[in-house]
Amino acid sequence: MTAPSIAGSRVWRDYVALTKPRIISLLLITALGGMVLAAGGWPDPLLIVLVVVSGYLAAGGANALNHGAEADLDQKMRRTSRRPVASGRVPRRGAFAFGIVLNAAAFVLLAAFVNLLSAALALSGTLIYVFVYTLGLKRTTPQNIVIGGAAGAVPPLVGWAAVTGTVELPAVFLFAIVFLWTPPHFWALALLIKDDYAKAGIPMLPVVATLAVTKRQILLYTLVLVALSASFAATGAVGWVYLVSALALGAGFIFRAIRLARGDGIDGARGLYLFSLAYLALLFGAVAADTLVDRYLLG
Repeated sequence: MTAPSIAGSRVWRDYVALTKPRIISLLLITALGGMVLAAGGWPDPLLIVLVVVSGYLAAGGANALNHGAEADLDQKMRRTSRRPVASGRVPRRGAFAFGIVLNAAAFVLLAAFVNLLSAALALSGTLIYVFVYTLGLKRTTPQNIVIGGAAGAVPPLVGWAAVTGTVELPAVFLFAIVFLWTPPHFWALALLIKDDYAKAGIPMLPVVATLAVTKRQILLYTLVLVALSASFAATGAVGWVYLVSALALGAGFIFRAIRLARGDGIDGARGLYLFSLAYLALLFGAVAADTLVDRYLLG
């Protein structure tokens, strides 16, 4: 491979890294769960492709804009100092332009081939993430991830709207589940990298509050999350497959949150963080599985 081709490959990898692919995969699972529930079965394959591609473009564009806006913070943190913009491999203007182009492409795809509501919702997720969370809250308040977490809760709304052209109560429940999941998930991670956040001057909850307060907040949000996820079955939108899954997953989440709260230091934070990732993916998998069982096995 020639030197120019090697350099081009590295640039390509850096721009892909701006989109944060591993994070997006979880967002797409929640969008797909919303689509299956809204359709009462498998949606049209072309619609799935359009939502997945557009969802990746929108979320990836938002992440690229986040890289550009937070380059100064990323440079101060060991965990993020080697990111493409923070390390100087990608110029900030390049990240901003890339993020804008990706979001424009996502909006056009959804508006032209799906519906305007899903396009507007996808764009709203980016606007919340960039302007409300990244620029407005992250540097100023420990409630940043609580309010800004709304951005990550938008994909189920997009999935539902793509199928129905509306936003109804089940979609709101899915949004609320992701919204309440975000604080305990993120604060568990923040406990692990508290020193990094403190060095960068970011007022994440573990930086500005005591360890005991942070762990109590994680437990409180976990309890409310599990209660909400179980109560979703009372709407009739999901059935016993989902309810059993939600209760089992919720019990695992609560167990880990209690163990963290009662343990010494941050023992259990890593386990809770990793479990929270599996929790959300499996819970939305249960939404889809419940719908498919009801449609194709019981219906």
